[in-house]
Amino acid sequence: MKKNLLLCFDAFGTIFTPRQAIFEQYGEAARRFGLSGFMDEQVASSFKQAFKDESKKNPNYGRATGLGATAWWTNIINKTFQPLLPPNQAIPKGLAPALIHRFSSSEGYLMFPDAYRYLKKRSEAEQKGEKGDARTVVGVITNSDDRVPDVLSSLGLNVHHLRYGDPAEKCSDVAHTQCQTADIDFVIMSYDVGFEKPHRKIFDAATDMLENMLSAEGVAKPALDDWTLLYVGDEPEKDAKGALDAGWDAILVDRDAQYGSVAEQRPEISIIKDFDGLDQLRDRYPGI
Repeated sequence: MKKNLLLCFDAFGTIFTPRQAIFEQYGEAARRFGLSGFMDEQVASSFKQAFKDESKKNPNYGRATGLGATAWWTNIINKTFQPLLPPNQAIPKGLAPALIHRFSSSEGYLMFPDAYRYLKKRSEAEQKGEKGDARTVVGVITNSDDRVPDVLSSLGLNVHHLRYGDPAEKCSDVAHTQCQTADIDFVIMSYDVGFEKPHRKIFDAATDMLENMLSAEGVAKPALDDWTLLYVGDEPEKDAKGALDAGWDAILVDRDAQYGSVAEQRPEISIIKDFDGLDQLRDRYPGI
């Protein structure tokens, strides 16, 4: 049994979820700015088309063409509402910034209570030395733009600022105590990597980050031979099967009990109802 554990989680749908349907939040925000004459269902349809068009024109949330995520989402929001308004009605300039801010924070999302309990309990045990000499590094791997760390922080988690492409630091070089108290040690976003799950390269980015962290801590030749790689997510294809294909172990969070057939097709995937079920896997993954 390998001694150490690299434990990574999906974000959207696994750790947090929208407070209400995204199209409903869009409609609500638009009405606050004085827009009217549309149904939320129309917003949903228009948003879907705007997202598809903008993704084709400016891939990877605008990173691929140099547009950037803020301008990319501004385009999405404007393209969502423009078809729903009379020709002479302009979209208020404050609408896009308000929605972008909302979905950067707890205003737009809420954390699953079981996820919060687990992540806080796990990091507290690590800080107290209750995990013994085994090491667990906790990360997030997500298909997303660069707002995920802000969302996680807003929801009450202590998130280290490390993301793909950043140099790792020795904790002694960091002016604050984030190294010792982080609930999340790093965040890997497709926005930074340029590849989305289930592509292997986004999982490889996480192991690269681990090796960089170990090097910064003084490990001369970091090796992953003594590390179990474990990924926890809520989508069978992108998360569980993507992780397996990248050489990781996989846990599928099945909150709505809809993935029973996955266990039959891929018995190597562990399925749990929520984060409380992680305790049941401690014999197999001691560092969990």
